[in-house]
Amino acid sequence: MTLLSRKELRERILAKPPLMENMVDMETQLQPNSVEMTLQRVEVMVGAGAIDFDNSCRKLPLSRSLEFDEDGWLFLLPGTYKVIFNEVVNIPKDLAAIARPRSTMLRCGVNIGTAVWDSGYRGRSESMLVVHNPEGFNLRKNARIIQLLFYELQAEVEGGYKGQYQYENI
Repeated sequence: MTLLSRKELRERILAKPPLMENMVDMETQLQPNSVEMTLQRVEVMVGAGAIDFDNSCRKLPLSRSLEFDEDGWLFLLPGTYKVIFNEVVNIPKDLAAIARPRSTMLRCGVNIGTAVWDSGYRGRSESMLVVHNPEGFNLRKNARIIQLLFYELQAEVEGGYKGQYQYENI
């Protein structure tokens, strides 16, 4: 596996289909080894979820959107939230991606839990945001909150992602 560089990421974003769509500002979001993804909305989970081995009993908790104030800010108390990104990713079969929170988030006492972005996935992803800071956290709409790192695979995968979240939120 090889981590893609800024130049390679730009080329893939400008290709057809684009690696990433709906970017707020490509040049700002492109980093030396990643693409920063931005915040579209925040939801609070209501109720419990469940998962089992074969997903026959999988249950996602209900959630409701939180409203930004007139200046585009949200104040989040300590707790767990769901974040939905502005960007839609189109991961070809020769790439996979993982994400990490921006270091500023961590320095503020906030973490973002992410999963693997599999080859063949297309959608507007969701992640978990956890405010650990007992004083809370202020978050603005369109803030750059995670860095998505794309890895080139030695060979294309067969089939690609076919899970429940294909084409989510688009």
